Amino acid sequence: MRRDSLRLRLGLAAAALIALALLLAGAGLTVILDRVLDARTADELDRTAKLIAGRVGLAPDGSPTVSREPPDPRFATPYGGLYWQVEAGPHVLRSRSLWDRRLDLGQAAAGGQAPATVDATGPDGGRLIAIARPLEIGPRGAETGLRVIVAEDRRGLAASRATFLRLLIPALAALFLVLTLAMWLFVHRALAPFRLLQEDLGAVHAGTRTRLPEHFPDEVRPLVADLNRLLDAQERALIRARAAAADMAHGLKTPLAVLDALARRTGSADPGLSTEIAEQARAMGGQVERALARARIAPAGDLRRRACRIAPVAERLVATLRRLPEGDSLDWQIAVPDAFAYPGEEGELMEVLGNLLDNARKWAHRRVRVSGRSESGCLRLTVEDDGPGMSDAAIAGIGRGQRWDESRPGTGFGIAIARDVAEAAGAQITFGRSEMGGLSAELSWPD
Repeated sequence: MRRDSLRLRLGLAAAALIALALLLAGAGLTVILDRVLDARTADELDRTAKLIAGRVGLAPDGSPTVSREPPDPRFATPYGGLYWQVEAGPHVLRSRSLWDRRLDLGQAAAGGQAPATVDATGPDGGRLIAIARPLEIGPRGAETGLRVIVAEDRRGLAASRATFLRLLIPALAALFLVLTLAMWLFVHRALAPFRLLQEDLGAVHAGTRTRLPEHFPDEVRPLVADLNRLLDAQERALIRARAAAADMAHGLKTPLAVLDALARRTGSADPGLSTEIAEQARAMGGQVERALARARIAPAGDLRRRACRIAPVAERLVATLRRLPEGDSLDWQIAVPDAFAYPGEEGELMEVLGNLLDNARKWAHRRVRVSGRSESGCLRLTVEDDGPGMSDAAIAGIGRGQRWDESRPGTGFGIAIARDVAEAAGAQITFGRSEMGGLSAELSWPD
């Protein structure tokens, strides 16, 4: 998947947002857990404080007593993590777990205030959560104020929190995978109209369809409508261009025929003038043929790209060229794979390959070979003959549409026309020396 893929961008954005949401949810759940643990622990400590308060009494010297201590063994274990303490003025009664220390909560719940939840420092330096509950005992009007304190070490709460996180992190990770997969499926489904549009455009490129169907969602339908208007406009423009070129060609053929007749009539009176007129008429005729060839091909920006198999066209062209002068005496060799396809219409291929084969027929001594191969991501079609070949200067002249030899009729313009048609289809023609000794014309295009 490419870096500029819309699916990749949406997938990464969705994964990032899901990860952020789950991180925030995990942090929020941890905060909620801490609050719940504190509230639940405070509630349990308050119940223990009420239990102790119901068993508190006063000794004759005013010191507090407890008729029976709470049954939890942590109260009896030094630094056991659970502590209670009863304060009656200067007198303090505490659990065995405090050992020789006492809890200092300041003025929390002192003087008849409501129960208070506070943090405190434990006997071993740890952090405690403590409940301080005020208590008054004694005869009415002579009550003695006491304060009952019950505290628990937060390390137990931290262990519960750690257990929760050990379960939460894998759960969030699994949820991330599930949500990411669901979002990927959602993006895949949401982009389905664009995949269908790509397939339909491929059918237009291949020439199996002339317009795009309109069975698309409302959000995509305007784009499809614009593409169809573009296709229709291109088709109309191509038809007008071909018609205009045909009209021009027909309009020029009559004057050219007149000039050719005048050249023949003035041949006896002024041979030089006759030759000049005939030469100019032939040059103008070549330009007309070149303009017609350009008009017959599809424009470079045409969305309806075509393709046609090369081997059948080459066989038909060779069968035709065998009937021309010197064609039947040549050894025609065709070695083109059946899968080879030219990126254009069959008529365009016949224009290109026909000119190359006809040029080879005119110059070959005994043999003409047509071969195809795939090389470096390109398809290459080569036409070779065993004739005299061509100079570099002549090749450069063909690129400018010039005739390169007067000894063979039609030489030069046909190859220039073939080059124009090939370049319009995205192909290139290069010339060189063949292994057979003559000219090698290679037609290449991307695979």
